[in-house]
Amino acid sequence: MRTLKYFVAAFALVCMTSAAFAQPNVPEKTQRKGFEFTTVKANPITGIRNQGSSGTCWAFSTTSFFESEAIKKGTADTSLNLSVMYTVTKNYLEKMRKFIRVDGYLCFAEGGSFEDVAHSFEDYGVVQEKDMPNLLPGEKRINFRELTSISTGLSEAAKKAGGKVSPRFMETYQNILETYLGKCPETTTYRGVTYSPKDFVTKGLGLNMADYVSVTSFTHYPFYTQFAIEVPDNWRWDLSYNVPIDELIAMMDNAIENGYTIAWGSDVSEVGFNRDGIGVVPDMEDLAKNAVGSDQARWVGGNNPQARPQIVEPVKELTITQEMRQEGYDNKSTTDDHGMQIFGIAKDQNGTKYYMVKNSWGPTGKYKGIWYVSEAFVRYKTMNILINKNAIPKAIRKKMGL
Repeated sequence: MRTLKYFVAAFALVCMTSAAFAQPNVPEKTQRKGFEFTTVKANPITGIRNQGSSGTCWAFSTTSFFESEAIKKGTADTSLNLSVMYTVTKNYLEKMRKFIRVDGYLCFAEGGSFEDVAHSFEDYGVVQEKDMPNLLPGEKRINFRELTSISTGLSEAAKKAGGKVSPRFMETYQNILETYLGKCPETTTYRGVTYSPKDFVTKGLGLNMADYVSVTSFTHYPFYTQFAIEVPDNWRWDLSYNVPIDELIAMMDNAIENGYTIAWGSDVSEVGFNRDGIGVVPDMEDLAKNAVGSDQARWVGGNNPQARPQIVEPVKELTITQEMRQEGYDNKSTTDDHGMQIFGIAKDQNGTKYYMVKNSWGPTGKYKGIWYVSEAFVRYKTMNILINKNAIPKAIRKKMGL
């Protein structure tokens, strides 16, 4: 999935929230109370990271997901810090090899999928961040601009050659990746034991990649079958189980209730997903109707339903149906923008359910790298999830053939 390439319009810097600026004659419905969240259940996560200027959300989010899986198994704690760039390197090499084999008819970009990380953990293992840092010495922020330009040029040369390249081609690309991302170590020492990267996954962390499945919910394939989600970043053409959206939500809730987290792929280019830690699906007509003639109209657009709302407090949301999900996927208003990790559930002051989401944009926003995303948003804009199959309710697992 691609990292969000552009964000919604800049949010208002000043809100009339303090007593000094209050307008006593303003109707109660225009007073801004803000969001007040109460945690229902939050499962352990590791620290907030920053993917910087790179399209590696797929690697950051899934790495965090597997870190939480190790915590649940008791083989790690919240200090665990796995190397994202080790996984990125292994996947970029695999992607280039496949690009060559299919004569260049493959998406060759920074993005990827949750399954890419699972494949990499199984085939190559992983090391700790201390062994292969996500930043090279002297770097302050991840920036893939030069690496992507060089990689793209190399891939175009392979395509022009019709995939007929010399052995030096892959050696050259590996050297490029080592220059920009570092060299992949052959061992990692964890809790006093030295492991190979593959043994670290299975013996050190106790993870079995056969436990994890990708799940989605669309109607252009039958439910309870598997299909490859048709997005460019699914370059391996991995399969996802297809279930009704109600069952997808049920398995997510069951997972959180039982101490699991979820790798979550979503479209975050929506007007309701802001940079201040909120993701909702606002009913634009309701916002406009209640804002007409008030100071709030300046921020939500008054009688213009197409204006971008500045979501600063709970709003009425759309009721999401399976048909709406499919329409968004078909007309490309729902795309695979971003991968994150869902780790908990909270409720706002009105009792509305939100999922607690760990992002990879650094400790930014009101909640320092955590987002609160409504169930309506998750129902509408989820592309797919990666989940431990043991976290899926037995009745749904049976339908899926697991």
